[in-house]
Amino acid sequence: MGSLMGMEWYCFAALGILTAFLSFLMDLSVAKLLRAHQWLYSQLEGHCLLQFLCWTLYPVSLSALSTSFSQSICPFSAGSGVPEVRTILSGVDMPHYLSLTNLFAKYVGLICTLAAGSTVFLGKVGPFVHLSTMVGAYLNQLCTVLQEKKSTKGTEGAMLVVAAAVGVASCFGAPISGVLFSVEVMSSHFALKDYCPCFFAAACGALTFHLLSMWSGEQETLRALFQTSFSEDLPFYPLEILVFAILGLLCGAVSCVYLFCHRWILLFIKTNKILIKVLSTEKALYSAMVVFLLASVTFPLSAGQYMASKLTIKQLLSSLLDSRQWTSQSHNASVVLQPNLCPWSEWIPSGNPYLTLGFFLFMKLWMLVLACTLPLPAGYFMPVFIYGAAIGRLFGEGLAFVSLNGVYLGQDRNPINPGGYALAGAAAFSGAVTHTLSPALLALELTGQSTHAAPILLATLVANALARSGQRPSFYDALSISKKLPHLPSLLKVCPRTAGPTEIQQVLNTCSQTQIPVVDTLGECTHFKT
Repeated sequence: MGSLMGMEWYCFAALGILTAFLSFLMDLSVAKLLRAHQWLYSQLEGHCLLQFLCWTLYPVSLSALSTSFSQSICPFSAGSGVPEVRTILSGVDMPHYLSLTNLFAKYVGLICTLAAGSTVFLGKVGPFVHLSTMVGAYLNQLCTVLQEKKSTKGTEGAMLVVAAAVGVASCFGAPISGVLFSVEVMSSHFALKDYCPCFFAAACGALTFHLLSMWSGEQETLRALFQTSFSEDLPFYPLEILVFAILGLLCGAVSCVYLFCHRWILLFIKTNKILIKVLSTEKALYSAMVVFLLASVTFPLSAGQYMASKLTIKQLLSSLLDSRQWTSQSHNASVVLQPNLCPWSEWIPSGNPYLTLGFFLFMKLWMLVLACTLPLPAGYFMPVFIYGAAIGRLFGEGLAFVSLNGVYLGQDRNPINPGGYALAGAAAFSGAVTHTLSPALLALELTGQSTHAAPILLATLVANALARSGQRPSFYDALSISKKLPHLPSLLKVCPRTAGPTEIQQVLNTCSQTQIPVVDTLGECTHFKT
């Protein structure tokens, strides 16, 4: 086998298959736990107090279990793990973050976190990237044993870069955007020799994930995870390109607000004496209190009915990407009276989708910021992706209303597709928050829609330009700064400001060291010498 293709390629394939199996098993477990909660809640219909206790105590118990279990087994399992993996890829040795105990604690804890549902509104992408790198680290050790050679930093780093791509591909069945995520987020300086292994392992993971979903009955055939039904005859008008650019500006502006709130809450929990004491001794209690607050706000018989709180994370995204106009569907009494016919009917409880979407955006902004402080395994990309889809959906529904439910060309009536704006908003907002372009490609792979490729990319670029202005740190950079983790900044930010031949000659004459650090100013060189 080794002479046929090289033993490391078999390890890359095994990495993709194992990670996809873990992802599928996690989704299956979470789906059963979510269905159990929904069944119990429906059985208590007519008893408001019991329904409230069921709605709140179920996610509270799971979140407390996730926190206590993960913290007792391995304290390093909390959070997404993406900042730590970036630090490891930059050359810093952090063996505790790649241990088997961390793998076990993070996997079980993440299942409990996701089973809490849309109440907590957290995802799995970041932690699964971390889980994939743990699997990759041990497969790299196995590969070196089989090849009877000593493991080096270069071979281990290559396996971890590949594992980062596989983590995204195994979550969504999207291999190309997984590789682009690994290039943009995980490695500031990507080695081209890792390009083919990344695509190979990501393709193995994505294919395995789709095959397992098909064999289990969740999918009838190999198709996109969130299949949409956008019109291919005339998906959008040429003038709508400008409207998509305006949507990108809106998503970029909202992302700046979100990132500011995120940085503020990270600073607040680091400086508040009460929170410092609670988070150092009673992490499970803190998680239970925060989740109880979030669950109380999303109770369906109160404010939750205006936030589509009964929908799961997947149902939220599927409903937001619906191509039909809710403003016209809300006038159909049969749809309103039978909400079980389609998930998007949860967005129009009073026949007004604008109120529900606006209230959802207002409430989820601070709720998502607050949920990011929970000391448990959790991902933050998918909630941001859905939040951007809600922005785009509200924008598209408003545009459809202003244009009298359609654009008229001659005698033909071609309605505007709000689902296309939701998809563009999801890519633009998540790309602006993470300072990446991979969400644009992820949006296309998730839905199988190639008709909206140009407007989605345009909206993502515009949102990124606004979010990056002023050299604001991205979401993952803010986490690295808060945790005081060393990471490689972008090359644009570290290029010398005033260094010239005279300054370089002066440094060479005054420094007796064989290795000289590259710094921004001459004063920092003096600091290194002292």
